[in-house]
Amino acid sequence: MVWDRFDGVLFDLDGVLTPTAEVHMRAWHQVFSTYLAARGVLPAYSGADYFAHIDGKPRYDGVRAVLASRGIVLPEGEPADAPGTGTVCGLGNTKQEVLDRLLAQEGVTAYPGSVALLDELAQRAVAVAVVSSSRNTRAVLRAARLADRFVVVVDGELAHDEGLLGKPSAETFLRAAELLGVPVDRAVVIEDAVAGVAAGRAGGFGLVVGVDRGAGAQVLLQAGADVVVEDLAELVTR
Repeated sequence: MVWDRFDGVLFDLDGVLTPTAEVHMRAWHQVFSTYLAARGVLPAYSGADYFAHIDGKPRYDGVRAVLASRGIVLPEGEPADAPGTGTVCGLGNTKQEVLDRLLAQEGVTAYPGSVALLDELAQRAVAVAVVSSSRNTRAVLRAARLADRFVVVVDGELAHDEGLLGKPSAETFLRAAELLGVPVDRAVVIEDAVAGVAAGRAGGFGLVVGVDRGAGAQVLLQAGADVVVEDLAELVTR
């Protein structure tokens, strides 16, 4: 890395800064394996479904994608639908309920390599932001003791309030760069999800780094990553 080329870094959260992607995966698996089995729908839900249909997307978009992969159409419902309601929103809210329980039971610890990179960027006065589809972003940052590292957070809540399209659209990344005051060609996007990498490429950012936490290095490169690492410690130069 030649950090002098860049003025800002835009981090995804789950799977990049914190291992909460694993908790999300387990929550989705619990919801969809139960839902599909109860209806006798095959094939059964698997981890491949997470990477193909859910990873990096807003929650309800992920629900729609998995249902569509099985030829299932449900009413959209409302965001206020109770968990267990037979709607897209109801299924998404069921997942949220499961996730909240798992996070409360297990807590969150940031990846050491990611913290090391944040330390270096702070020393270099490189601006940083978090860009995540999750509406849990600020809670997870607080739990992982990273909240004070980020003045700019573009999460699911802000995207909803401002009408920004979620990943693979570049809109949330572009908004974060705008809030940081960093030109797009001087900003780095760091993502572990195919949808997020595709968003970084679509936005024309100066560098798109894929973090292989299970999606596969070749898959991330094909989606538009300039380089793929297994841990952000690989980007630390000091």
